[in-house]
Amino acid sequence: MLRSQPCVNINTILRYTSSTSPMTDASFLQSLELNEDRFVSLLRNLIGEAEYLQNTGVGTAYVPQEDRAIKHVLEVLAPHRKENGGPLEIDHVTYAEGRGNLIIKYPGTGSSEDVLSFVGSHLDVVPANPDAWKVDPFSLTVDGDKLYGRGTTDCLGHVALMTTLFSQLAELKPELKTTLTCVFIASEEASGPGIGVDGLVAEGRLDHCKPGPVIWVDCADSQPCIGTAGAITWHLTANGHRFHSGLPHKGINAIEMGMEAVSRIQQKFYESFPACEKEREYKFITPSTMKPTQVKCAPGGLNQIPPEATISGDIRLTPFYDVAALKACIEAEVAAINADIESLPVRGPCSKYVIRPEDGEPIVGHLKLEWGDHLLTGIACDLTSPAFKLMCDSIKDVKGMAEPYSLTGSLPLVHDMQSEGFDIQLIGFGLMSTYHADNEYCSLNDMKDAARILATLIAKFDLR
Repeated sequence: MLRSQPCVNINTILRYTSSTSPMTDASFLQSLELNEDRFVSLLRNLIGEAEYLQNTGVGTAYVPQEDRAIKHVLEVLAPHRKENGGPLEIDHVTYAEGRGNLIIKYPGTGSSEDVLSFVGSHLDVVPANPDAWKVDPFSLTVDGDKLYGRGTTDCLGHVALMTTLFSQLAELKPELKTTLTCVFIASEEASGPGIGVDGLVAEGRLDHCKPGPVIWVDCADSQPCIGTAGAITWHLTANGHRFHSGLPHKGINAIEMGMEAVSRIQQKFYESFPACEKEREYKFITPSTMKPTQVKCAPGGLNQIPPEATISGDIRLTPFYDVAALKACIEAEVAAINADIESLPVRGPCSKYVIRPEDGEPIVGHLKLEWGDHLLTGIACDLTSPAFKLMCDSIKDVKGMAEPYSLTGSLPLVHDMQSEGFDIQLIGFGLMSTYHADNEYCSLNDMKDAARILATLIAKFDLR
């Protein structure tokens, strides 16, 4: 059964006798506690829609219908909408049928500079295979402190958290000078240009957030994430010449040529993009890396020299290096190899990359580089931002310590917002170990702490 009043501790109840009257300032928010029943009830409804929120991209097997989740959020917030006598201004913005975004605003009394925004919690999820789970991924399973289901950590748990928090703010009606904005977005897990936050930014719907910090709520482990890496996929195709394996000197082995080329390109990469001091300052666990992750070759028998092989992989580039410079560097190295293909090391006395027949033109091995569709740029958060210090202080108040970290995982969309002038700070309260994993879960206690952290942050920001 849902509580009829927002959760605050006994001292707050004694100080403020009516939740229907505005509070005098934000200080009481540091005592706010998550309405647990409301949170779990909403999360149960959201996870119940997760089967229809799976996302692998337009034109693939899984195209989500984010409005199925928005429906449940709007039901919780309905009594608190401005048109129903409440303080919340809500805008449902859709750029593709059934695939909405939600902008929720709690207006403050201050100037346009007094703004704090919570963006990034998304309404789509990665696919789940029920056969690989020990519980039903598309219904909420409560096991003590663990809340199981696809999206509990990434990112429907955050949607339920922020919705519950804003519903409690709407009940308490604190007189804040800060305007608070929460934005739930579509199409984060797979490409959908213009459908989600990119569409909102392009249309100017988030311009009011730009004067203040934007807390991107889609990370993990209840600590500030201060840096992410770019992720760039690549495909290097080696074209050789098919021949019988018993006569290897008459063929060009595309696998050998491709592997030697990748080795040289990796060497160039690590010379050009080495570990740097900024990575240590931002506590990146690893520096930038380039590695092959898949190999595919032309079909044929084991007794044939393969004429074509494609080696694919990814690059994780810390935000202190430029993606355009990276691409130019790798493209130039591939061009240099093609210009002198025989400079590549060979493997054994019969290995070669150019065949010169007694009659006819030479047969020359060749490399072709293609960049994949997956291209993300990392960010380094502004550690001088007042919002960063306030966020760390708020975490310390609740958790006892704040330990910022960076990772060479990637978040889509955040770099684009940062480059548009938004002060992006990153946090999240799910569990990194369960992101995109089978048997995904979050901790209820972590989410309760999260409500206290965010309410404390709002209070500190408003009273600064």
